[in-house]
Amino acid sequence: MSTPPNSDVDLFDDEILIDPYPTYAALRDLGPVVHLPLNDVYVLTRYDAIRRALGDPAAFSSAGAIGFNPAVNEALAGTSLASDPPDHTRLRAALTENLSPRALRGLKLQIEEKADALVADLVGRGSFDAIDQIARALPLEVVADLIGFTGDVRINMLRWGQAAMQVIGPMNQRTAESFPIAGELYAWCSSVTAGDLQPGSVGRGVFDAEARGDIPPGTAGHIIHQYLGAGVDTTVAALGNAIALLGRHPEQLAAIRADRRLVPAAFNEVLRFWAPVHVWGRRATREVEIDGFLVPAGAHVGVLFGAGNRDPRHFEEPDVFRVERNPVDHLSFGYGPHGCAGQGLARLEVHAVIEALARRVARLDLGGEVRVASNITRSIEELPVTKVVSA
Repeated sequence: MSTPPNSDVDLFDDEILIDPYPTYAALRDLGPVVHLPLNDVYVLTRYDAIRRALGDPAAFSSAGAIGFNPAVNEALAGTSLASDPPDHTRLRAALTENLSPRALRGLKLQIEEKADALVADLVGRGSFDAIDQIARALPLEVVADLIGFTGDVRINMLRWGQAAMQVIGPMNQRTAESFPIAGELYAWCSSVTAGDLQPGSVGRGVFDAEARGDIPPGTAGHIIHQYLGAGVDTTVAALGNAIALLGRHPEQLAAIRADRRLVPAAFNEVLRFWAPVHVWGRRATREVEIDGFLVPAGAHVGVLFGAGNRDPRHFEEPDVFRVERNPVDHLSFGYGPHGCAGQGLARLEVHAVIEALARRVARLDLGGEVRVASNITRSIEELPVTKVVSA
């Protein structure tokens, strides 16, 4: 057994956050686990190492570990995001009860109609910003209706969701500036009652579960926090990435137009090619061996989803975007007990947009995409569509 190699990389450097893939390749070449002294973290870089760690919560714990600063880990204590089985199992059941394929079946048509109307309107205009007018617009409306948000909460959803992800990073300027905004969300979730949410909504259902004793008293607000905090910004990122990639690769959009059965495969490839989440934390509960390297007990571990998704040991030609690949085993939704609880809803939303684009658009001409450094979510800030060639 040997000590993991070191790298002087700062994982949260602006340039790396905007385009991490050259750094990911360099770290993968060093080993499956690399120590980053500047960040005081051991990062997992290769597909097999990441998947094994995500599937082993006994060795790689989420409790007090998913964030990269003590304040956020303290704030998230007791949530399903930051707990391990068996506590996690009970909390997650309440979270996913209304996000199962069966529960979401009734939303499918509504989401498809919303997406098609949105795309049809924008195609008629001929030019627009795809982030503001699709990638943000659709998830905000869908999640607000699903959870039952009203009034000022709907207005604050975007900034609250962005801040909730930003504060998971280290205590840098981005995190410090976002903590007061994330605090607004936390304060609202700490005081929200069933009566603040629309009757018949998923949010009301969470409070019903608390009243039945299915989840511990006082945890309904935590679950509402997770719906908004973890479910909005990541879907916005995935949607923006999907539109950008289909615009940059018109031959791939043409392939989907020729065979609509490729829509789910296309989204899987978007998630593999551009992971919407940069890094997520774990804690080694004991000394752990990873392909001959020893990670010390108590070490903070960083899971690099995007690095694993481009590992040539697992994916052939990983730097090529090809929708027919259909990488159902990508890592962007995680794996194991903490696999993304909201992935079914995200799939409904992005599939609906890709389907609408394939039906109505032959080609999207894009301007320069603008990315802004963000600690956790890798997303596009602006994506001008300069011309739409209608189908």
